[in-house]
Amino acid sequence: MDSALYENYLNILKQELVPALGCTEPIAIAYAAAKARQILGEFPDTVEMLLSGNIIKNVKGVTVPNSGGLKGIDVAAILGIVGGNADKALEVLSEVTPKDIALTKELIAKNVCSCSLVQNVDNLYITAKVIKGGHYASVTIEHQHTNVTHIEKNGEVILDNPYRSDNITTVDKSKLAVKDILDFADQVKIEDVQPILDRQIKLNSAISQEGLDNNYGAQIGKTLMHVWGKSVTTRACARAAAGSDARMGGCSMPVVINSGSGNQGMTVSLPVIVFAEEWEVSHEKLCRSLVVSNLIAIHQKYYIGSLSAYCGAVSAACGAGAGITYMYGGTYQQVSLTIINTLGNVGGIVCDGAKPSCAAKIASSVDAALMAFQLSIQNKSFLPGEGIIKDDIEETIKSMGYIGRVGMRLTDTEILNVMIDQADINQDC
Repeated sequence: MDSALYENYLNILKQELVPALGCTEPIAIAYAAAKARQILGEFPDTVEMLLSGNIIKNVKGVTVPNSGGLKGIDVAAILGIVGGNADKALEVLSEVTPKDIALTKELIAKNVCSCSLVQNVDNLYITAKVIKGGHYASVTIEHQHTNVTHIEKNGEVILDNPYRSDNITTVDKSKLAVKDILDFADQVKIEDVQPILDRQIKLNSAISQEGLDNNYGAQIGKTLMHVWGKSVTTRACARAAAGSDARMGGCSMPVVINSGSGNQGMTVSLPVIVFAEEWEVSHEKLCRSLVVSNLIAIHQKYYIGSLSAYCGAVSAACGAGAGITYMYGGTYQQVSLTIINTLGNVGGIVCDGAKPSCAAKIASSVDAALMAFQLSIQNKSFLPGEGIIKDDIEETIKSMGYIGRVGMRLTDTEILNVMIDQADINQDC
């Protein structure tokens, strides 16, 4: 494999598969607010949050981790200011204390935090402005959850670089392709990827078990295990769902994310781990299969974008299905058919924000991906010309990405309108 492409794929995994504490959108708000307080250098009187629609959508209904079960934009922002450690990025709330939570509740009652919707910005856009008397500091995050693009204090611009990345390594996701991903999985030196993937296995398995052992959200994972039995298919769906149950329910345990999302990180990994246990494959084979699942998911999200009306559980489940097909010994053609069969079935599930029902969407998506796997190993699939399916796997991925990024743009707006009660849902069609 070309050495430049090899390094690019390896660096994509290093950049994407990082730990995060809690749902990444409220965490990004907490990080921006904590960073702004750090820049201000003193505890503020008030905070103003300026947010894109997708950020509002993904924070409105999810429990903020280490908050004592609290939800909302103001909770994430104030808790970040009160007890956040900006130096810890996506683990900004890992050091929050009960005293911090108590003070956060007091400040929420005093309405010290305001929130405004910002139009015509990136889908992932956050500005936190903290104010103390006549002094202020503001921090803006765009494109990625920790990508600080603008810092200002008392009118002085400290940083203004919209394209700045916090990562030293630059990667090119446009170079991802299914065939090359499979070649990379075959050829990668296991010592290059095992530390990254071992962390994903350990952390994501732990929060999944937490979701099965305790009562979080709608208890999708626990319910599936109770009602559907303990087949490998049920366990794959239930373990991924249980991780989301816990995460959306405010569990403070970290997970390794994929494409900026903890839910996607769990969906792309836990079903593969379950099948590896069932089939008793070697640890090396599991790692190589996770290389496939993670990169296939990232490949699809490149065309869809970070946040949209398209549920990321689908692209992540596609990745898991592809990884399982690879683990089974499937060919390039069969891996491609798994992706096609999944997209032809559940492609287009809408995202209406981070919340407990994400666990159910994960279970449905994984179930569809496993059916797609079973079809693909028998060389059965949906055919080109049927809906969005194209002659080529890469064109099919691009077509689904176009629908998610462009076709569902208005859908995204209307979902937000419904969520904030600004839609006329009784109008005649």
